[in-house]
Amino acid sequence: MHMKPLIAAIVGAALLAAAQAAAAEQVVFVVRHAERADGGAGSTAPAAPGMMANDPPLSAAGEQRAAKLASMLAAAGIKQIFVTEYRRTAQTAAPLASRLALTPAVVAARDADALIAQLRRAEGAVLVVGHSNTIPGLLTKLGVSETITLADSDYDDVFVVVRDAAGKATLVRLKY
Repeated sequence: MHMKPLIAAIVGAALLAAAQAAAAEQVVFVVRHAERADGGAGSTAPAAPGMMANDPPLSAAGEQRAAKLASMLAAAGIKQIFVTEYRRTAQTAAPLASRLALTPAVVAARDADALIAQLRRAEGAVLVVGHSNTIPGLLTKLGVSETITLADSDYDDVFVVVRDAAGKATLVRLKY
């Protein structure tokens, strides 16, 4: 008869440990900004009047992709969104940020270490909107061992990085 309380205590302790381990995991969604109005980083198309060549807004296709991203991640439990100083990253995150009533944090595109520091302090799932030339390095700093490359035409990747309490990362690459 004394065995039942002991088993219950062991099961309870195991469940508590599992819950703490799950709580210690972090999920980081990493996407490249959606399509640019100027046709992309390698484009020879001239910038529209009044538009800075190095900071174009999203194209109509990019706006549609941003809305699709918001629909896809609306129920993902995202608690914080990080964007760079470029408006295309903010515009990509805007539909989801609006839907979740979140204000994206701005981190310099070239300062991956500052972003990593903020991600380590973040609680819950987060979204990072970056660039084709910053995402591979960011994924490496998150502990992803696979080599990731992005072409100028790649806008449809969602990298889902699950980090355990020890910082070990598991990567799932999705398309949207």
